[in-house]
Amino acid sequence: MLAKPVALITGASSGIGETFARKLAARGYDLILVARREDRLRALAADLPAQAEIITADLTDHDGLSVVEAAIRESARLELLVNNAGFGTLGRFWEADLHGQEQMHKLHVMAAMRLSHAALAAMVPRNRGGVINVSSVAAFGQTEGNVSYCATKTWMNAFTQGLDVELHAIGSKVKVQALCPGFTLSEFHDTLGVDRKNIPGFLWMKADAVVEASLRGYDRGDVIVIPGAVYKIGSALMRHLSHGLKRGIGKPWGKDKRV
Repeated sequence: MLAKPVALITGASSGIGETFARKLAARGYDLILVARREDRLRALAADLPAQAEIITADLTDHDGLSVVEAAIRESARLELLVNNAGFGTLGRFWEADLHGQEQMHKLHVMAAMRLSHAALAAMVPRNRGGVINVSSVAAFGQTEGNVSYCATKTWMNAFTQGLDVELHAIGSKVKVQALCPGFTLSEFHDTLGVDRKNIPGFLWMKADAVVEASLRGYDRGDVIVIPGAVYKIGSALMRHLSHGLKRGIGKPWGKDKRV
């Protein structure tokens, strides 16, 4: 029998990451699940119709990140890396806890970069595989109280597009994608402290729909994937708005929150 491909998913204990795990297992992947919450990972691994290894690691920690990098390098069957781990904060940058801002940059930028480097170093010579970076529609603009989140997601889009340019230049079959969801029904916004009642219902998407859009786009080779028609239109408008107009948009959650 042919060995199954392996997908490594960070932030796999809930939400979009958990949904990726379930859908990729259904597609015939074995899995390496990475997150900080071991109990959640064990429960998910036991419930999947696939072989699933778990790694409990904090990717903002040097040692934790090194463990996951090593797992990527040692997996001869790794065909897909999903850089999904992420978090947000609320509050004006100079009033926010600096440690949280640093951790966000470590996770969204440094961890995604290092894990992508480890994965592509093996995928490109084999001429197969891919990387999905879970970004956000926040990458297309700036909102008050969300500066570092928007900035790191903008970097993630630019990084992914740059990788695609390089892969295309050598005729590689390796794929990269930046997935840019909007408001998603998961623990992310609850942890952030956003009151869902402040966001119109039509803006909320299920994690299942977000991941389905990502995987369909991955099959087609789409580099930027924006799930949902309203977010496709909104992100297109944001790209063409002047900075002056963007300043007037305000907070996406309505109320003035502080970290």
